[in-house]
Amino acid sequence: MTGLLEVVVTHGPDAARAEAGGADRVSLVGDPLPGTDRETGALSPTPALVEQVRAATTLPVRPLLRLREGYGTDGGEVAHLHGLLSSYRSAGADGVVLGFLNALTEIDLEVVAELLGPSAGPGSSGSVDEPLRWTFSRAVDSCISTDRAWRELPYLPGLDAVATAGSARGVAEGLDELVARAGADPAARRLIMAAGGLSPEHVPWLARAGVAMFQVSTQVRPLGSWKAYVDADLVGTWRTLLDGPGGARNVPR
Repeated sequence: MTGLLEVVVTHGPDAARAEAGGADRVSLVGDPLPGTDRETGALSPTPALVEQVRAATTLPVRPLLRLREGYGTDGGEVAHLHGLLSSYRSAGADGVVLGFLNALTEIDLEVVAELLGPSAGPGSSGSVDEPLRWTFSRAVDSCISTDRAWRELPYLPGLDAVATAGSARGVAEGLDELVARAGADPAARRLIMAAGGLSPEHVPWLARAGVAMFQVSTQVRPLGSWKAYVDADLVGTWRTLLDGPGGARNVPR
């Protein structure tokens, strides 16, 4: 089985191009905070944008849940996030991306449970039999103890991917950490989705360690610019890389 390739998109045309290039899933982000770009400051998309992306692609769509800078939240905001999550599911989202930390920069298990418990309600299919599938964001790389975070993550219901660079500074700094964790911890290995400045030369090292999920964003945009649309040919180069002998072709998912 080949590796999973996720592309970060900002609108319907991005999603269509990602699918044409061979992506397996798209992660949808909204406008960034002032003074930032979507890599570091993206906020939640509107439900209408989720509908647009859903109409543009047959791929699974996971919108981001985030309403402020950083990875914290509060009770009032959680109510807003809960409403967004319900709207996303009604709009056809297959899952979500979120990551919240408490004041001690540990995973905020209480907020995660409140958002993703049974009260999250049914999706577009009306079913609540299965937990919502979701991705923990790169908030994990900012935890005070990543070892503790990785002990907790495998027990979060519905979680099937953790976007991580192994370092808050990106994969270039965190590659050794990712490779070591994937090699030593089977539970982490199943969840790791390499993200955050991922380069083609990182893929063979991660694949050999058993990592089977990879996320790209500006890597598949001309000149690496968020202002450019996703390019199907650039997505295709990553698809070829993951399917090749040095990629994740033989890593089970």
